[in-house]
Amino acid sequence: MSNFQDNDKNSDFLNNDEIQRSPLQERLERDEREMQSKRLKKKGGGGKGGYFFSGLIGVIIGALLVWLMLPGLVNQMPGTTTNGSDKNDTTINQVATEVTTDVTAAVEKASEAVVGITNIQEVTSNGFWSQPSTSTQEAGSGSGVVYKIEGDKAFIVTNNHVIEGAKQLEVTMVDGTKEEAQLVGRDMWTDLAVISISSKNVKTVATFGNSDVLKQGETVIAIGNPLGLEFYGSVTTGVVSGKDRSVPVDLNGDGTEDWQQEVLQTDAAINPGNSGGALVNLAGELVGINSMKIAESSVEGLGFSIPINSAIPIIEELEQNGEMKRPTMGISLVDLTDVPAFYQQQTLKLPEEVTTGVVITDVMGNSPAAKAGVKQYDVIVEMDGEKIETAIDLRKHLYNEKKTGDELTMKVYRQGKLVELSLKLTNSDTL
Repeated sequence: MSNFQDNDKNSDFLNNDEIQRSPLQERLERDEREMQSKRLKKKGGGGKGGYFFSGLIGVIIGALLVWLMLPGLVNQMPGTTTNGSDKNDTTINQVATEVTTDVTAAVEKASEAVVGITNIQEVTSNGFWSQPSTSTQEAGSGSGVVYKIEGDKAFIVTNNHVIEGAKQLEVTMVDGTKEEAQLVGRDMWTDLAVISISSKNVKTVATFGNSDVLKQGETVIAIGNPLGLEFYGSVTTGVVSGKDRSVPVDLNGDGTEDWQQEVLQTDAAINPGNSGGALVNLAGELVGINSMKIAESSVEGLGFSIPINSAIPIIEELEQNGEMKRPTMGISLVDLTDVPAFYQQQTLKLPEEVTTGVVITDVMGNSPAAKAGVKQYDVIVEMDGEKIETAIDLRKHLYNEKKTGDELTMKVYRQGKLVELSLKLTNSDTL
């Protein structure tokens, strides 16, 4: 009976959701779980120890992969360098080498066309016990550029102030030989001069470039003889700092600005003795004639050259005529701003609103101005519709815009009234 009851109880348990296990069954199941756990630990797949070793192996493998790939990744990053594969440094070195090569080639092409010029002047010495004596001595030196050979003559362009006042001119060639030079022509206003020597020892002439196409920041090279022939053929490099610059110059040494020189600005070193020398581009072409610098202790790198495109017409006319044939009006003048206010009101009788212009202080007889009825104390305020404020404005308009034989119209104030005049320009040879 008891067994059936037990079977009935077992039969009832099969129909319940929760199955009750005997202590023996629970013991057997617990032992089985412990055996499985031990097998997993032996395989390394379970427990904290297994996870630790698996993670450690993963870290090591990852680190090895990163270490192996790192050089390639770094090389692909912009602005980074690695030993043995520095592409940026290679590019920079190539550019520097190319620029250096260009400068060297340009100097080799142009340097032999640059010569030294010695200005020898006559000096009179007064002896206390003897009669005055006259001798010649070196008064200064500069540079020049051989630009043309024609027959047995070689022509050299330089600055007017290099040869001014010379009794004799001596040219020193690149090999040290000396040649006596003759003055062909000079022009005070543009500070240009042409001299000639025998072509016998001349081997190289400069090639004219195009100064109009120069760009700001473009590399240029100055070649000349700074501080005299001791530093013959010195080379300095720089860039075009500015184009179409106007620099005021005093031509007669009276402390008054007479002219506005149109120049190129460069930071290539230009020193006394460089005047008249060459400014060349990287093609070795002559693009400027070195002329002046700002010589002040607070200023550095301000040198100026006459653009070759402006110089060529002057050079050609100096060759042909020995001087520039410029139109003239036949007047003397002074800036209105230099006239005291009292005379502006009492003598010139100008309206108060007229504050700039050019006062005619004298009129030459039989000159274009005299024939046109121009009078002393007329105040010029306009020429050909262009406002005239200073004597420099007047000269620039007359010399740059007009030529001999042209008609010129101008407006002047005469005793407070505005008068319009017209005259026909001639050159100074006819006065």
